[in-house]
Amino acid sequence: MSVYVPPGGFTVSASDPLSDPLARERAHLAASRAALRAMREDVEALDIKDVTANWVNSLVLGRQIEERIKALADLADTPLFFGRLDYLRTAQEGQRFYIGRRHVHDADGEPMVIDWRAPVSQPFYRASRKDPQDVGLRRRFGYTGGELTAYEDEHLSDPGEEERTSRLLQAEIERPRVGPMRDIVATIQPEQDEIVRSGLSGTVCVQGGPGTGKTAVGLHRVAYLLYAHRERLARTGTLVIGPNRSFLHYIEQVLPALGELEVQQATVDDLVAHVEVRGTDAAATAVVKGDARMAEVLRRAVRSHVSMPKEPLMVVRGSRRWRVPAYELEEMVRELLDRDIRYGAAREALPQRIAHAVLVRMEEAGEAPDDRVQNAVARNTAVKAVVNACWPAVDPAKLVLRLLSDADFLAEQADGLLDEEEQKLLLWEKPARGVRSARWSAADAVLIDEAKDLVERTQSLGHVVLDEAQDLSPMQYRAVGRRCTTGSATVLGDLAQGTTPWATESWAQALAHLGKPEAVVEELTAGFRVPREVIAYASRLLPHMSPGLAPVESVRENPGSLDVRRTEPGALDAEVVAACREALEHEGSIGLIAADARIAPLAEALAAAGLASLSPGEETTAASRLTLVPASLAKGLEYDYVVLDEPAAVVDGEPDERTGLRRLYVALTRAVSGLTVVHAAELPEQLGAV
Repeated sequence: MSVYVPPGGFTVSASDPLSDPLARERAHLAASRAALRAMREDVEALDIKDVTANWVNSLVLGRQIEERIKALADLADTPLFFGRLDYLRTAQEGQRFYIGRRHVHDADGEPMVIDWRAPVSQPFYRASRKDPQDVGLRRRFGYTGGELTAYEDEHLSDPGEEERTSRLLQAEIERPRVGPMRDIVATIQPEQDEIVRSGLSGTVCVQGGPGTGKTAVGLHRVAYLLYAHRERLARTGTLVIGPNRSFLHYIEQVLPALGELEVQQATVDDLVAHVEVRGTDAAATAVVKGDARMAEVLRRAVRSHVSMPKEPLMVVRGSRRWRVPAYELEEMVRELLDRDIRYGAAREALPQRIAHAVLVRMEEAGEAPDDRVQNAVARNTAVKAVVNACWPAVDPAKLVLRLLSDADFLAEQADGLLDEEEQKLLLWEKPARGVRSARWSAADAVLIDEAKDLVERTQSLGHVVLDEAQDLSPMQYRAVGRRCTTGSATVLGDLAQGTTPWATESWAQALAHLGKPEAVVEELTAGFRVPREVIAYASRLLPHMSPGLAPVESVRENPGSLDVRRTEPGALDAEVVAACREALEHEGSIGLIAADARIAPLAEALAAAGLASLSPGEETTAASRLTLVPASLAKGLEYDYVVLDEPAAVVDGEPDERTGLRRLYVALTRAVSGLTVVHAAELPEQLGAV
């Protein structure tokens, strides 16, 4: 029999048969919390004074203990377990498992809560009536403020029980959002679970429309990989890359809630921050700078510094002189060029090659030189002079500065790659006097990162998660790819939400630039966040901006979730403020999204009306729930209720119509429970009539 106790709970009499099961589950929760507290206290009580050989070991072990203590924290508002599995095979030892965010055991080492990432937990997400996987009962729990108040059972092997949608699951998905993004570990769907648990060795690309959970899937995949391959990833490292700081702040609590504290977070700009970015590029210029052809331009520019020796080398050691002819030196230089190794590595190898040639001559003369002699010859002044002349040091920033300032140098390196108009777009009108005074743009920093990698190999990590990947340029993909050349990646995005002029046209192109052409592309089409009425309205734009892309099929019906209001131009601000007041009457977070140019006047209107507003990245609280969001920063964020100001202004704020429509698509799909569109100008014709 299925049992459902509504969230919020109710009072039951002692004779009510439901009271015992609920009481038992609450008792298990209390016992599990006590066991977790004991685990933490055991770690806190560890004395490492007599077990460390030196201060370095003591420091490392102490840090590991601190991290373990943090990982064992009991978050009061986060349920310790959210599900239970009862297996059919009663002979199976431990046939009942409570599924939660981390492993908890009692004083005897017996598990009280099983980590959701453990193999035994997998049926909680994948078992079904068609494939029960030996599960007799799957129980979901409902919580109110950390207190267990409800449970719901599915008897997967009972053919007489009617299949139905889980009300607890639906309630968890629709729970109001206040504060940063939360984990979805209790609501992971089978198709999401397959992606989460895919292996470390392969790269996975997830195409997912609004509300399909692709970001959460990517973060949970990191947590799973750290569980399954902890030692390997502890050595090689993991990194989550987001589109901006507001987005990273929004997602930063997901992994700690799952007990993972060691994952780095950064934007692409953070990765390539070799110079201070103070300038901006016109869209056309940024497109050229982000084009993959720039990689070859830079490669040519770096290699252009190599020149062939014209004179023989004479090395003096004591009373003897050793001569290396120019043709032999040229052979060494050409061999290194043909090997196409990093410029800096070749520069380090050249003096050793020359020294080896000298040692051969010494041996032929009857001497017996060793490695110390070879190293001494490599440091010889004459050898250094030849190396500096043939293979001079290259400063990546100075190289890019020259390319953007020297028309002749650029023309030579870009010959056959970029036409004259493209070269003109790259050249600065007023060349900078030096690296520090240059007004570098974000695209310039990516070029410098490419040049730096040509000189010296970039360190690779074990796994990289790249979110909102559709907005990256080919050169940005290359910058990210350099960080996982020996590792794997999880690429997350939605082609329909590409809002940069250089946004990728296909995942095949993007993955090739990333250096992962063999990646598996998975598509999530079931929407769990955006109401059906809202996503259907936004999907009207798809044929005009991303033809061929399948619209999201929302599983959530919420009649009345869309309200489109027309007003007079002079009354627009007042109508928007009124819509915000109405939205604040509901529970949860409110987002007022507008074209960037409209943010300042709307901020004034809200302040005049006595409505305090937050900026993206500032955490919402129960007392402060309204965030004023520029359309350019809305991507990846979500709010229970959204007020969208003047859609036409959102479209017009972008350099071209396709990008504008995609920006509007993003803005229209940020709402979890309701969307109110307020406009004075005509709506974009692609939206049609409501």
